[in-house]
Amino acid sequence: MGQVRTGAAGAARAGGATVRPTLLLFDIDGTLVLTGRAGMRAMVATFEDLFGVPDAFRDLSMGGRTDSWLLSFALSRWDIEDTPEHHAWFREAYLPRLAEEMQQPGTGTKGVMPGVRPLLDAVQAHPEMHVALLTGNYRDAAAIKLRHFSLWDYFAFGAFSDDAADRNLLVPIARTRAREQGVPEAACARVVVIGDTPHDVMCAVAAGARSVAVATGGHRSAELALAGADVVLEDLSDTERVLGLLL
Repeated sequence: MGQVRTGAAGAARAGGATVRPTLLLFDIDGTLVLTGRAGMRAMVATFEDLFGVPDAFRDLSMGGRTDSWLLSFALSRWDIEDTPEHHAWFREAYLPRLAEEMQQPGTGTKGVMPGVRPLLDAVQAHPEMHVALLTGNYRDAAAIKLRHFSLWDYFAFGAFSDDAADRNLLVPIARTRAREQGVPEAACARVVVIGDTPHDVMCAVAAGARSVAVATGGHRSAELALAGADVVLEDLSDTERVLGLLL
């Protein structure tokens, strides 16, 4: 991953706007990229290989859930003991399967979401703004997905499914990790979660953070607004507008 930028703790000026120290926490699936359902295919196939249950996640809305939560749900659903050993076993088998699936064309949309790369480049120009990941993926799964699209190096650190199965615990973990990485306290105090599901919005609300929700995943703008998002956008394609909302 890239290096943390440790800019001045005070607000700066950029293009006439005040740039306040901020920690931006980006979700991955549906926000930064879509993988053509590679993650879903890999999870379903891995669960069947290990536990003998086909289509174990059927009829389950997976968006915004952590990998650990999803596995615990499936184990319970199919009366399989939910143990650390089963989680470790699944994770070890899932990661190489995911890497294989990422090489496939997949189904539905596969690619970087509109405006993501220009926005990340624009944010990098402001040393007061610090970017990290807040995702339901295992850390190594996040790396597999983002390296495929050459986005991994934008992020110095993150909070992942390995850290907590409950997504609502990830913002505090990301704050703690940011402090450990040398991010100024002023930025840690001003957190913005950027995601595409009501779960992303709710984890921001639970931690007293702001939320910017984008309708590039499986949820419409009205759903995201109803969940309590501070800002709802169709996508991140208008770099100047999005940057202005984040400043």
